[in-house]
Amino acid sequence: MTPIGSHTPTSGGLARAALPYADAAGSGVIQVYVSNSRGWALPAGDPVQDAQFRAGCSARGIPVYIHASLLVNLGSPTPETVRRSTETLAHALRRGAAIGAAGVVFHAGSAVDAGYAEAAMRQVREALLPLLDGIDATGGPRLLVEPSAGGGRSLASRVEHLGPYLDAVDRHPALGVCFDTCHAWAAGHDLAVAGGMTATLDALVETVGAGRLRLVHANDSKDPCGSTRDRHENIGRGAIGEAPFAELMRHPAVAGVPVVVETPTEKHAGHAADIATLKRLHP
Repeated sequence: MTPIGSHTPTSGGLARAALPYADAAGSGVIQVYVSNSRGWALPAGDPVQDAQFRAGCSARGIPVYIHASLLVNLGSPTPETVRRSTETLAHALRRGAAIGAAGVVFHAGSAVDAGYAEAAMRQVREALLPLLDGIDATGGPRLLVEPSAGGGRSLASRVEHLGPYLDAVDRHPALGVCFDTCHAWAAGHDLAVAGGMTATLDALVETVGAGRLRLVHANDSKDPCGSTRDRHENIGRGAIGEAPFAELMRHPAVAGVPVVVETPTEKHAGHAADIATLKRLHP
């Protein structure tokens, strides 16, 4: 079975908060933040909670992923933003090693200003290569680039944009991909048409190669295709609809790849319902 779970809250302690939430939601995979999602502070973490969380996930057979701060932008024309972004990814990798995470998700970023794309991709290379080489040396969590919803000067939003992004780091084996259905829809991939999800995933594999997809974010969308708006909706209740998620769960590239929902929820109920829907759609 493909592990299916949710982005999980950690307020009050990693093990104290996340493990009961995962149990209540029926999560078979957990994604967490290890720092403020919209801040630069880099907390050290609680070794006791880390150990309990790692042991609890191991006992449940639940893989763990970290989502880096949403502020991370390695393509920014502001040097301080690039410096903080690099430090945030390094911190997330360290925290990931401490809690047994399999990967750290980060957004591909944006050049922000017109004419800065070439320099932005050089920054991506300069920032990521040392981190990726460190992963090779230590065997720690893999970095996973997530294409954005588009708009602005995005460095990667449509799946074909991942080709140049990976080329910028010589297609380093420690850089994987996280595919977000809402982002792909917002960037213009029509997942709702029959065969649309399958075609998009086929294009993804053709662009990045077999085995590079390491995580899926399964989110419906509140907005129409191509909107460049990243507003998640519960599975089957948004503009994408339920049928494309059946295609997602049947696609060979997704077999065995953990699937995480980041959908609206009241306590754990929304996530539990979406996890149950995806399990029902699993072949």
